[in-house]
Amino acid sequence: MSTVGFIGLGNMGGHMARNLMRAGHSLVVYDANPKTVQQFKSEGATVVSSPAEVGAAAKEVVTMLPSSPHVREVYGGKKGLLETLDEGSLCLDSSTIDQSASIEMAKAVGERKSIYLDAPVSGGVLGAQNATLTFMVGGAGGKPELLTRAKILLDKMGKNVVCCGSVGSGQAAKICNNMLLAIEMIGTAETMNLGIKMGLDPKKLASIINTSSGRCWSSDTYNPCPGVIEGIPPSNGYAGGFGSALMAKDLSLAQNAATTVGAPTPLGSLSHQIYRLLAQHPDFQTKDFGVVFKFLSENKL
Repeated sequence: MSTVGFIGLGNMGGHMARNLMRAGHSLVVYDANPKTVQQFKSEGATVVSSPAEVGAAAKEVVTMLPSSPHVREVYGGKKGLLETLDEGSLCLDSSTIDQSASIEMAKAVGERKSIYLDAPVSGGVLGAQNATLTFMVGGAGGKPELLTRAKILLDKMGKNVVCCGSVGSGQAAKICNNMLLAIEMIGTAETMNLGIKMGLDPKKLASIINTSSGRCWSSDTYNPCPGVIEGIPPSNGYAGGFGSALMAKDLSLAQNAATTVGAPTPLGSLSHQIYRLLAQHPDFQTKDFGVVFKFLSENKL
């Protein structure tokens, strides 16, 4: 098995990296959190002190970072990947970032005679844990041999790998998906809150929704009402999971894209405003995005 570099070991990246290790790959890792990298060291990964050291040690590198500035810094900053990437290296960026940032990174990596694919994911923390993620790949359109190479790693972290087309198309798909996710999460939270205030048992209400036309991922897999589904962040004080601030960031990307292409997104815009409030509220900003249920049920809007 090849040695793989992994940068960004947060709620999603940590599970993805462990799945590569379980599949037999040796891992060279970097993360800004010293506690996180020490945990990976205890699990057998090689820990280095900069992205440049990752690039020097591995021909395949996966990055999973919070935002466009983080990606630009990891790739092009001081002691960044671009300083050491060998010719023919493959960079798989699973961060959710602006489409233009992916195009920019692909050009910079290409100048090193290496390959950059945007490969953002869907499936949440549970998907990362269980290696059932969907990868939306941009940059491999019309290049089946490149997709085959990427799938050697992606198939060990996910269940579905979809080639979306040219560089940046994976980000476009992810931004659209997350806008819809925010809309349906808010809708599910509103519905659960209304039903409970009307006297319905939350588990019974969820069961009815999930056998009726209102069923969606936010109702049957990641219900935001505590106690409806065990083992997910909403039933654990909204700890971990996908943060409200990150959802606000993704919705900002969607709104920027909508403005650029002239697409009306009234529900996306309203969802963005709601998650902006969550991201600025000290009680909710670090919590999983399902905390919008608590936000609404406590009349914080």
